Amino acid sequence: MLNDVEISNFFENFNSSCSKVSKHSFSKGSLITTYIEKRNQMCILLSGSANLIRYDFNGNKTIIGDLNKNDIFGEVLYPTNTNNELFVEAKEDCEVLSFIYDNLVNCRDIPKCKFHREFEEKFPILMMNNTINLNTRIELLTKKNIRDKLLGYFNILSTRKLSKTFMLPFTLTDLAYYLNVDRSAMMRELSHLKEEGFIQKKRKKNNPTCCLICRVIFN
Repeated sequence: MLNDVEISNFFENFNSSCSKVSKHSFSKGSLITTYIEKRNQMCILLSGSANLIRYDFNGNKTIIGDLNKNDIFGEVLYPTNTNNELFVEAKEDCEVLSFIYDNLVNCRDIPKCKFHREFEEKFPILMMNNTINLNTRIELLTKKNIRDKLLGYFNILSTRKLSKTFMLPFTLTDLAYYLNVDRSAMMRELSHLKEEGFIQKKRKKNNPTCCLICRVIFN
């Protein structure tokens, strides 16, 4: 199993190891990529955080994924049948590696390129985090009501941080999109949870319009 440092070092060497890979920087709020049918692009988030977003035909927004450092995304992991239905937006300044998966696999330099060999060896391990994130989202979406979704998500964040105090990776509006619930109803449920002593919350001092810092009281 690779630790975070080994994964970061491996990714950082991509750009210098293979001509098929490109590195780009994106500012907060900018569009990183849209998903294009049959393109088979793969991207790796070197730094920062981003949202994987879907708009349906009626214009309804859903945040499908919360992407963080070392996460992998692109059409190769999420095939699309319609262009520009899915896109990735930077939540903060980001650096991203990108390449067309088919070009990489079919590259004639595979016997000589260290990157190709290491990538083939490490790819199953790198995919594990994506599988964990997908399972987490499925678990949350199967919750029957907003309260259960909120408490389930807070418990997941608390476990990941090994602390009962943590910062939400979303604004409250985006949290509603991620949990696929009505924002007004979610806000009422958050107020109930606070009044009943399940959570404590406060806004981040240096960015009051951004995420909340929460502390869960339940075990």
